[in-house]
Amino acid sequence: MQTGDKVQVNTSVVVFNHPEHRGEAFDMQGQNGEIVTVLNDWKGRTISPTLPVIVAFGRYKAHFHAEELMSAG
Repeated sequence: MQTGDKVQVNTSVVVFNHPEHRGEAFDMQGQNGEIVTVLNDWKGRTISPTLPVIVAFGRYKAHFHAEELMSAG
């Protein structure tokens, strides 16, 4: 997975901070977005974040495991 790839959420991932559903559970499964960043270093040092893939869905961004996403194009 690289920055700019189109992806789709293929597992049930429930978020509570989605701007259109703020404060209530919203399942991201089936949503299409674009990878913004894959976190693997910070200031030149290797890191291992829990949720390394940042995906943008319009103006909303969320963090995911690579296994929760599949290619959408």
